[in-house]
Amino acid sequence: MEFRQLLPGLGTVNEYELLDSLARETVPPPDRPFTIANFVMSVDGRATIDGQSGGLGDDGDRAIFHGLREHVDAVLVGTATLRAERYGRVLGKPERRRRRVERGLGPEPLLATVTRSGEIPTDIPVFAEPEARVVIFSSAAPDVTGCGAQVEVVSLDPAQLTLTTVVRHLRNLHGVRTLLCEGGPTLFGALLQEDLVDDLFVTLAPKLAGGGQGPTIASGPQLAEPVPARIAWMLERGDSLYLRYTLH
Repeated sequence: MEFRQLLPGLGTVNEYELLDSLARETVPPPDRPFTIANFVMSVDGRATIDGQSGGLGDDGDRAIFHGLREHVDAVLVGTATLRAERYGRVLGKPERRRRRVERGLGPEPLLATVTRSGEIPTDIPVFAEPEARVVIFSSAAPDVTGCGAQVEVVSLDPAQLTLTTVVRHLRNLHGVRTLLCEGGPTLFGALLQEDLVDDLFVTLAPKLAGGGQGPTIASGPQLAEPVPARIAWMLERGDSLYLRYTLH
């Protein structure tokens, strides 16, 4: 899909060119994956409409969303987002899985989630996919009996269940070099609190939510100090803007 590039220079690009270059240039920190967060939000700052993000995105947003999935080693999602968005297989299209294999990656990313309560929405489609690989970090014992997916449960003491521990486990025991956080806002806010986010992709949708209870892209306690965000690129398609910021 073609986008008009506004920054760092004017031109026409597609998401594969951009994301291939991102994958080639990414150097993870020594003790954790390089972590990317990806969100869509309305002009007035809402990350969801009626509890879901799908009403905000367009085909350009979806192209970047799936393109990022195609290039990373793992996807990290909160349980509330898994449930609300009814997650299915991370890469549903065979051609996307084929391109990953041609680049030397596994057919699709590992899916990771974190729960303190042990409550997991095992009724969503991804848990019925035999080829899906899911790792659950929990301080309680989730019931994953009957799941068709390949599910691993990592049990941690409540005091050890931090996102720093989670991402280090993904790097050291699963070989995850690039990690994509798809939310929700509570998970993203917690990653920011622990200083674990390297890049932020934001689609600015040309829509107004006009109030309501939808969250912003980050929830939770305010940061002790604002995190500087430096713009790496800005794309435009239709009336939407697609932004990439570097945080480290």
